[in-house]
Amino acid sequence: MSNWLAIAVTLALFADADVPRVYKLRQPAQPAAPIIFGEEIPLFSTNPKSDSDQSPSNSATHKSATLQDESKLALIRFVSGEFAKATKSLPAGKEGFQVFADKPLNYEQLDHTVAVHGAAVHVGDHVQITKLDFRDHTIVVDVNGGGRGKKRFLDHLQIGVGGTPMPTSTVTKQEEQGPPGLQPGMGSTIFLEFGKAVPDLTPEELKQLLSPILDFSKERSAAVQWADTLPPEVKKAIGEKRPLIGMDREMVVAAIGKPGHKVRERDADGNDIEDWIYGTPPAKTVFVRFTGDRVSSIRQFPN
Repeated sequence: MSNWLAIAVTLALFADADVPRVYKLRQPAQPAAPIIFGEEIPLFSTNPKSDSDQSPSNSATHKSATLQDESKLALIRFVSGEFAKATKSLPAGKEGFQVFADKPLNYEQLDHTVAVHGAAVHVGDHVQITKLDFRDHTIVVDVNGGGRGKKRFLDHLQIGVGGTPMPTSTVTKQEEQGPPGLQPGMGSTIFLEFGKAVPDLTPEELKQLLSPILDFSKERSAAVQWADTLPPEVKKAIGEKRPLIGMDREMVVAAIGKPGHKVRERDADGNDIEDWIYGTPPAKTVFVRFTGDRVSSIRQFPN
């Protein structure tokens, strides 16, 4: 059985496609597990070295000259949604303000722009990064909904066709309105200019580039605030890098990261299921299965 599964996993990985209704990578038939927090399987080593290797602020040994898709995902995950304190007033309006990555901040020009367009953010305000856009030479940073009108408010992540991860936005009517105090178009927009292709950046490096106007150091991270709302057993599992039955997708990503591969299909009862696959045969391979929005089973091969 394990040999069959290893072959099937290998074929699926070579196919390198995240598509619905893939039937060649089924797990053994099993009844749907109850959606409760319970069954758990420790996946990967949690020694200090591996923890630091997975830190969002850890730079790759060989950094690319240009921003990679994986780095974009990390920036969205660890910077978009974060809180900061404004150390300078920021202008309203869609023109925003340009910050040059390789030059000192022009405080005189910033004050002039604020005087002309008005201040959307004042010195000392507690603000939130609500959107990141990536252009050829620029990272566009929306603060408190941005100053660019009715733009999409929250960034989410999606795995693109062919397995290539790309950032995208998914919006509901509620998100278009934004939470109270963060209406799209009522905040400020920062255009972080590089004058060349945007280099590969870690979340901490991006925060450092924004530090002349935004202080992230004394704010509790959005991830920490989110974690504080979770049940104790889920917080514990995330800290120990373990998935649990009953977790949703965001919890699983927080615990063990994004999977190397996904397979979507329907079970015999017509329920939508999705397998997140960690590892590559013949090494340990773990299947985290979602039925609907929650983890319904966790299986490891070989046992």
